[in-house]
Amino acid sequence: MLNSKQRAYLKNLGSKIQPIFQIGKNEISENMVKQISDALTAHELIKISVLENSPYTSREAADTVAELTGADVVLVVGNRFILYRETQDKKRREKRIILP
Repeated sequence: MLNSKQRAYLKNLGSKIQPIFQIGKNEISENMVKQISDALTAHELIKISVLENSPYTSREAADTVAELTGADVVLVVGNRFILYRETQDKKRREKRIILP
């Protein structure tokens, strides 16, 4: 669980990145969850957009994906949301995001 200071720090970092996944008209599949989980392992902080034809609202999609990947929802704004999960990969530890 993130505190407000950590969330603010991650919001700032997340505002500068582009979405790397889109959730569209199909359900959130196991394959998509695995890809998002792999991206979280590699980057820790990712942004995802929700298309207008999606059966999910941005909040619903963010909560669902966060629960399935073990991530924290940092921010939901409009049709985008930002997720954070600290990496457990030893190779990536030296490049990880250090939270205040």
